[in-house]
Amino acid sequence: MGLTMPKTPTIEERLRAGEITDEWLDAAVTDYLNDPTPGTRTIAEGIAIDVCAILLASPYARKVLADPDASEAQMRMAVRTAILLARPG
Repeated sequence: MGLTMPKTPTIEERLRAGEITDEWLDAAVTDYLNDPTPGTRTIAEGIAIDVCAILLASPYARKVLADPDASEAQMRMAVRTAILLARPG
């Protein structure tokens, strides 16, 4: 019988719990698209993420962001979805 580690909640779970607002999430997406440099970004008190690392782990987001024909809306949704699925440490 092994010990199980508690799962770190995803950003989506934290959004549902009210720890993050849609406005903060949208600001994180906009911030990344305006300045896609690596590094940790605080999106809410006590919650920081590295959007570049999150996107590297998302094949779909990488594909959309590399597509020169992708619309801004497609890029925003790809970044937002990748962030929502992330489990920040």
